[in-house]
Amino acid sequence: MMLNSKSVGNKISVARKKNNLSQADLAQQVSISSQAVGKWERGESMPDISTLNRLAEILGVDLNYFSETFKSNDSESQFETTRKPGAEVSTTKVKTNLGLSWNMSSGNWVDADFSGLNNLKDKFSTSNMKNCKFIDSDLSDLTLQSNNIIGCDFSNSDLRNSKIRTSNLENNQFIECLLIDTEFTSSEIKNCNFSKANFSGVELKTSELKNCIIENAVWNLSTFKLSHISNAVFNGTIEECSFENCSFTKVTFKNATLINTFFKGKRLKGIQFIDCHVDRMTYEFLKNGKADLTGLTLLT
Repeated sequence: MMLNSKSVGNKISVARKKNNLSQADLAQQVSISSQAVGKWERGESMPDISTLNRLAEILGVDLNYFSETFKSNDSESQFETTRKPGAEVSTTKVKTNLGLSWNMSSGNWVDADFSGLNNLKDKFSTSNMKNCKFIDSDLSDLTLQSNNIIGCDFSNSDLRNSKIRTSNLENNQFIECLLIDTEFTSSEIKNCNFSKANFSGVELKTSELKNCIIENAVWNLSTFKLSHISNAVFNGTIEECSFENCSFTKVTFKNATLINTFFKGKRLKGIQFIDCHVDRMTYEFLKNGKADLTGLTLLT
């Protein structure tokens, strides 16, 4: 972890004073002792990432404010405050585009709001995450190795060029995520919502995709290899994709158009087509794999 305790302590002190809070006031809102706040501000100890997230909310700053890479201009604009006579200070988070410098690998994160995170790269492996928020985050080029991610929300985040390996993803939201050129390897993906996600260039290898919502997703140059797909509905345009030696259980292509899409393997009986259109090449691949061709219409 590249955070400096003295730097973090000084930033807590500055933000606290700008919000007209005493150490006791801040301690009460964070549910700790005022002595603990004093130790933070003197650089004798440092809050963990979950507590930093809570402090950011209370002090009206972005999480990146605590990073050493954050550039302060000492202006009041960093702390947007609204004061009413006799009322507590209300704060609004100020978003930044700067990267975080801490390493979040090998952690246990529960009910934390990490929305707006960016530039984690390979600093998030072997972690357990439950009910956390990563909304509107830039997680491109991220490496997730042996992670257990349950009930988290990654909506509207950028996960392009990421590598997700030997991980468990369950009950997560990936609505409108950019998953361009992302690689899923030896992972279990269950009960996740990928509505309107962009899967262009995605590669799913030796993995399981089960009970996931993939409505109105973008499929272009997407590759599935040696994977099991079950209880899924594909729609829209599926172009230049391939399903190689995969197995299917209750997989439906509905109102879909399949163009130059490659199917290889003899386990295509778990696929159903409803009001779909295919080009001749895709039709022949499906026919060779003994798929049920009912519901298919050839493109002219």
